[in-house]
Amino acid sequence: MSKIGGNKILFLILLTAAFLHLWSLGSGDILGDEVLYSFRAIGMLDFDNAEFQTTPLQWWDPNVPSWVGLSFHDHPPLVFLTQNFFMNIFGESSWAFRLPSAILGTVSAYLLYLIGRRLFNRNCGLIAAALFAATVNHVFISRMGLQESYVIFFILLTTLFFLKSLENKKYFIWLGVAVGLGVLTKYTIVIAPITFATYLLLFRRDFLKSKFLWLGVALSMLIFSPVIIYNIQLYRSVGHFDFQLSYIFSQNPEVWKTAPGKEEIGTITDRLRNFLPNLFNSNSWPLLIIFTVSLFFLRQRFLIIALVATAGLFLIIGPTTRFLTMLTPWIVLSLASMLTKISRRWLIGAVLVFEILYSVNSQVFNYPLGRSPWLYSKVRNENYHWGYNKLDSYLEKELAGQYPALAFEMRYHFLKEVQDLELENAAKSGLKPRPAMIVYDGNFLSAPAQWIFDRRQIYHGWPVMKAADYRKIIAENGTEYFSRAGIGEIYFAAVTANTPLNKKGLTDDGVLLEQEFLMKGIFPEAVYNEREEAVFRIYKITI
Repeated sequence: MSKIGGNKILFLILLTAAFLHLWSLGSGDILGDEVLYSFRAIGMLDFDNAEFQTTPLQWWDPNVPSWVGLSFHDHPPLVFLTQNFFMNIFGESSWAFRLPSAILGTVSAYLLYLIGRRLFNRNCGLIAAALFAATVNHVFISRMGLQESYVIFFILLTTLFFLKSLENKKYFIWLGVAVGLGVLTKYTIVIAPITFATYLLLFRRDFLKSKFLWLGVALSMLIFSPVIIYNIQLYRSVGHFDFQLSYIFSQNPEVWKTAPGKEEIGTITDRLRNFLPNLFNSNSWPLLIIFTVSLFFLRQRFLIIALVATAGLFLIIGPTTRFLTMLTPWIVLSLASMLTKISRRWLIGAVLVFEILYSVNSQVFNYPLGRSPWLYSKVRNENYHWGYNKLDSYLEKELAGQYPALAFEMRYHFLKEVQDLELENAAKSGLKPRPAMIVYDGNFLSAPAQWIFDRRQIYHGWPVMKAADYRKIIAENGTEYFSRAGIGEIYFAAVTANTPLNKKGLTDDGVLLEQEFLMKGIFPEAVYNEREEAVFRIYKITI
């Protein structure tokens, strides 16, 4: 293949990746851990209303030590900073906080091409990049505002610098910079330097004496130093490290009596038992079949170490769907190396076409066609179009150009500061005050409720409460309580029988509140999902 022809193919690969990652990027609902990052990234505020995972901001409010701003209680700060930057430019939306993931996912396909070319040859690099760009596991994570797209990018960037360092030791400096930035993203990036160290110890021990390698290590530590300082200060102050490190070192601090997200990891037996089913559920079946065959032909030492090390990591962190995406670059490299050797263009083309169609059906279409796992992957459920984004858009339109005339008193001083500044800026910018309050039923799914309702209260000052709290206040203080306080309008958001992921229907308080409004002749508006099913009812009440 000529160099010009190869460049054209590479351009088409990256164009395909960009399409699969960017098309209708913001349409899928925010259903899980995405909100844990994006919610806090809005104001770089380490607070998300988690009852059993409080943060240093809460512990020391109002006299919060300055070092608390160096990191977050559960993760390093780089993903939060990146999402904050993009939302400051494009607004508070799923599209904005997912955009860096999509960009990094596309760039990662190019990095894998460079790695494949260096480990094998140009054709292998092109095949690996094409499959990586198209395979559903990578498309899925590149369309989510999670950390793993960043982690994969830094794993591939550090791998490229490591391979270059084997030819020119000065690249160890750049490797150190990339590792430092990677660890600022998420601690799991350490699997990359572990892989590199293993390779050097087994095959290139002479490099361990290189001054450039140790200069790279020093630079990595320097870049990561804010998180190191944060953990040292945290240990000195309360006797334990941050949430992730305290879990690793079995510190079990009193402030984190439960470990949300850790319970599902299970025992070693559970992790081994769940590995293959989760791998199957998050990849297309043809890809896994060909990958399995390719392992019998794999002889490349670095790739074998990378595969084994990454698979071993899942024994520690658990083989959840999102974590398994870290294995995908090595899977497609192994597969591509075999396809390059057998030189069957029709097979390469067939696999690639299937992967593209499978990914489109699993992620780009609002609702997949056919049956899973044969025609689409279960990763569709991670950002399914249930209709929560439609509710968010409804409230965005209703409250556009306005700010709350009345804000509830906040429990913490740092939240009051955020609200006061927001309300001051809103008034200066010419927005109109509106005496509105939002009430929602307690059976809302927690993650979308946090993004749709808590976000508006904490960052924009809108009065928000659950139906149970609203009815309790009315019972204790009378029906005129809110009007006397200055509230003139109420939006009540109720789930319907069609509301997905909620089989309970309304809470008892929600039912009684809805009956009360209906008896007064107040009828709801419906919020529809992409299938035109009414998934929420919105009552607008003037009091």
